[in-house]
Amino acid sequence: QVQLEESGGGLVQAGGSLRLSCAASGRTSSTSAMGWFRQAPGKEREFVAAIRWSGSIPYYADSVKGRFTISRDNAKNTVYLQMNGLKPEDTAVYYCAADARLVAVTTTPKTWGQGTQVTVSS
Repeated sequence: QVQLEESGGGLVQAGGSLRLSCAASGRTSSTSAMGWFRQAPGKEREFVAAIRWSGSIPYYADSVKGRFTISRDNAKNTVYLQMNGLKPEDTAVYYCAADARLVAVTTTPKTWGQGTQVTVSS
């Protein structure tokens, strides 16, 4: 079992920045990729970004390309999501996710964190 714990959410004004962290614990060797999803009120959960533990190529949803950056620290079993140029439409609960396969982590990951709220005011 892998456990994921997000942190770093909060309230920020439009144009501001936040950095989310996701610490993985437990059987982290069973995961090869980590990702971020978000869910806004009344909307479905959507993919945001993903990265492999062993690779450097990140993957992003079109809506966040050029503004968000996903990175990882293997020594800390932690994945980050740096969010710059935040917009009110970025307001959502952000979830960390993990899976053994990159394709799965961008669609239907096996493991989820509890989520952290990000609110962007206009």
